[in-house]
Amino acid sequence: MPQPSPGDRVRPVTLSDVARAAGVSQSTASRAFNGSARRVDESLKQKVLEAAARLNYVPNIQAQAVARGTTTTIALLVSDIADAYFSSMAAAMMTEAESAGLRVSVIVTERRIERELEVVREVRGQHARAIVLAGSGYRDAALTDTLRAELDMVVESGGRVVTVSRGDLPFESVDFDNAGGARQLGASLARLGYRDFLVLAGEPDLVATQDRVAGFRAGLQDAGIDLDESRVIPSAFSWEGARDAVQRLGDDVLATTRLVFAVNDEMALGAVAGLRGRGFRIPEDISVAGFDDIRTLRDVVPGLTTVHVPIADLAAEVVGRIATGVPGAAGTVLPTSVVLRDSTPRLN
Repeated sequence: MPQPSPGDRVRPVTLSDVARAAGVSQSTASRAFNGSARRVDESLKQKVLEAAARLNYVPNIQAQAVARGTTTTIALLVSDIADAYFSSMAAAMMTEAESAGLRVSVIVTERRIERELEVVREVRGQHARAIVLAGSGYRDAALTDTLRAELDMVVESGGRVVTVSRGDLPFESVDFDNAGGARQLGASLARLGYRDFLVLAGEPDLVATQDRVAGFRAGLQDAGIDLDESRVIPSAFSWEGARDAVQRLGDDVLATTRLVFAVNDEMALGAVAGLRGRGFRIPEDISVAGFDDIRTLRDVVPGLTTVHVPIADLAAEVVGRIATGVPGAAGTVLPTSVVLRDSTPRLN
């Protein structure tokens, strides 16, 4: 048989070719690949798979998704994969998904709701099994309404939407107790003798950061301490943002600060770098606390006081719902807990 010349185009193997080689109908071959509810006899399925291997046939995953109405993919939308909080969440969800026969596709949204809209539209067309939106929501009502409409269409077409720490969207959610954890932290620090606080609050339009600031303020109020609004400093929600915010602070502000609370650990570590760059010792001169209890804290000296969030429990809850197809509670809230370490020694 003459071999094709280099210039000839080789026709790709189709499902029809596989069916013919296996001696079955094309619909039977299709069901053998796409997991149809109509079961295929095991011997026929084996013939189809053997024919596919001989012909080097690769199933069209997108076509299968259209046939079934869904894929085995979970689209996980995170703000920043370089952030240890989100990378830990992605890793935990991948582990859970693997055991459930699912796959996680991680997409970075850069903390921009416009980017979230763009990604949701793309993923909706790819028939993902579920979309998981992780990270703080936004206070932009108009864009949030548009995002909600896009997600409604995902649900209407048979997909699943689960949010993580997104109080701005009315879908089933799994959240951490951000306000409660921050309140416990504020009260715990007050019991250690702290009175002069500065809060690095992140970006003011993010819901989770507002919840953490509000909770921290409530914890101080429980101890009879008022946190003046001038002591709450906005910044980018990142290591660099917190470091730069500290570097911009006036000497008079830092002279009246005994403890800096940053609304996430990445920011807390950025604050430590900024304070050390200005000659302050941690915790001898200024103490620092964060939120999330990211894994990289195990290498930080002094150990950072923070609020632990159970990421592994969250991953199991979210992936379990998606894998089983069982609807979950609209607002499941996982408890958080204060972890006191050497960055906040007792003062009294």
